[in-house]
Amino acid sequence: MKKSAMLAAAAAVVMMMTAAHPADDNVMTKDGKTTIVNTTTLTKNVRGYHGATPVKIYISGNKITKIETLPNRESPQYFARAKKLLTKYEGKSVKKAATMKVDAVTGATFSSKALIKNVQAGAKYYKENK
Repeated sequence: MKKSAMLAAAAAVVMMMTAAHPADDNVMTKDGKTTIVNTTTLTKNVRGYHGATPVKIYISGNKITKIETLPNRESPQYFARAKKLLTKYEGKSVKKAATMKVDAVTGATFSSKALIKNVQAGAKYYKENK
């Protein structure tokens, strides 16, 4: 195998590993006793209607205390409806949130499903890396 082909193969492996396991330094941070999981790099492939819909999940005492949406390109009027479903996770354990069945909001289905996937991924990441 030529040296250039070997380098290309090695680069592809590194890219796949990086995509599967994003850098921890931007995903999970601490603010006092609260852990904050930012799904921006964790869920790059999770899409709403117009693109990514990342969130910040605030966790204290192994329970979700708050979820904030981060900048996105969703239609504001539809996204506002979808955001309401995030309150269903507040007060729930991280374990419960990772597997909760939450219905999408009618009229904002793509945004809703993307937000749900972001919360599930963030909760799962927290459980595996706390």
